[in-house]
Amino acid sequence: MKFTCLCQGGGFNFPPCHILNVSGFHVLFDCPLDLSALTVFSPLPNDFYKAICKENSDSQNRQKVEKPLDANDLIFAEPWYKTVNNLHLWNVSFIDVVLISSPMGMLGLPFLTRMEGFSAKIYITEAAARIGQLMMEELICMNMEYRQFYGAEESSGPQWMKWEELELLPSALRKIALGEDGSELGGGCPCIAHVKDCISKVQTLRFGEEACYNGILIIKAFSSGLDIGACNWIISGAKGNIAYISGSNFASGHAMDFDYRAIQGSDLILYSDLSSLDSTEDIDQSSFSDDNNNWEELMNSLSNYDESVEEMEKLAFICSCAIDSVKAGGSVLIPINRVGVFLQLLEQIAIFMECSSLKIPIYIISSVAEELLAYTNTIPEWLCKQRQEKLFSGDPLFAHVKLIKEKKIHVFPAVHSPKLLMNWQEPCIVFSPHWSLRLGPTIHLLRRWSGDHNSLLVLENEVDAELAVLPFKPISMKASESSTLTKDTATEVSSVSRGMEDSCQFFRCYFILSLPLFRK
Repeated sequence: MKFTCLCQGGGFNFPPCHILNVSGFHVLFDCPLDLSALTVFSPLPNDFYKAICKENSDSQNRQKVEKPLDANDLIFAEPWYKTVNNLHLWNVSFIDVVLISSPMGMLGLPFLTRMEGFSAKIYITEAAARIGQLMMEELICMNMEYRQFYGAEESSGPQWMKWEELELLPSALRKIALGEDGSELGGGCPCIAHVKDCISKVQTLRFGEEACYNGILIIKAFSSGLDIGACNWIISGAKGNIAYISGSNFASGHAMDFDYRAIQGSDLILYSDLSSLDSTEDIDQSSFSDDNNNWEELMNSLSNYDESVEEMEKLAFICSCAIDSVKAGGSVLIPINRVGVFLQLLEQIAIFMECSSLKIPIYIISSVAEELLAYTNTIPEWLCKQRQEKLFSGDPLFAHVKLIKEKKIHVFPAVHSPKLLMNWQEPCIVFSPHWSLRLGPTIHLLRRWSGDHNSLLVLENEVDAELAVLPFKPISMKASESSTLTKDTATEVSSVSRGMEDSCQFFRCYFILSLPLFRK
């Protein structure tokens, strides 16, 4: 067996990517896009900003001199999407199986499936496939604005990709575009519209459903608790069972909880993402021993650890900040990211507003929002027990159904929608893509409110806030960085590894646990 790390990833939005060689087959785990790299591109300029940038670019010759970054240092072109660079070093015809752990882990699939020689079998859960498809379609829709503005790309590649142009970029931007050693330029690709063709090659699974590949490997998905449809994997072969643990949440407020019992009896556990270990900081690390009783004790501890409580506290903090802003006369902009947290935040903000006797409109502006909201209310089998109980009591799975009927939430496909313009009121609370602050309605709204010191922008802690808001400076708008959507993967990693040193080996960016004594 050989386990190769192609990319260590960068949290929820950019999950790790690995290749496992088992029983003579190459299994690829996840195929993400590094959307944080979009920050090197300028948002789509408005007419006034376009005139200024054109004048600056025509009148001055850029020199390779380090100075504080400003908006003119960004790349004014249609964005390219950064794929896993090391994946391009592989002959894709050698990949036999692709296992996708989350919707974010499938965003790079359209780039992979169109490569010559690719014929691998792709497995993903039903819910993750549908949500991932909607995310792909929205990316293409938002990117289309750039294509309409800048026109078709040159056949020889865009001007900004020429080496003499890249060398003139400030070092901070050059590092993002090219990587630490300048080797990641080949991982960039223009946005492509092969979503339907990509999805047609996917085989969807339910949690616990077995799929047999080539009569040798038995593949099964089980819940990771990270988001709706997100999963971990069990691969069973002639020589034993291997469990692959992606980013996980032991107790979720929306998705089905982490299925820890599924990994019991595995001969090998591969931890691809250290964020799945963060919850163990409050748990006795001595439980990680080679004793069967202690294994049961650890599993009971994990099942009793209510990680959703901490998540709800963070959501409550965001809601409190939002209410303070609208009370002061400002508006709130919340870029949409993790689907489950977005749905929970909608519920909590509505509750806070009702308690505060506020009648402020909540807008959701997204080309796929209507379809996404409808879909998430029809999938109880992918949700946590608390949500499933709502089904039996006759209540909607999520509160947005009732809130939309009561006209407390308004859903529109675009910021220029005539119905939105007729309905528009300020102050308001707006959910819209994209969290990178480079795509979609967020750009227009941020430009509108950036000078209002009472307004609030909720940013993700994975985002480089200074670089993200660079095109919108000077900015008076308050910005709040939230760790709700993702976890701090560095928290207590060293203590966790010390507590587990008797039963695992720390290898590069992941843990490998050999668990033959945990079998009953």
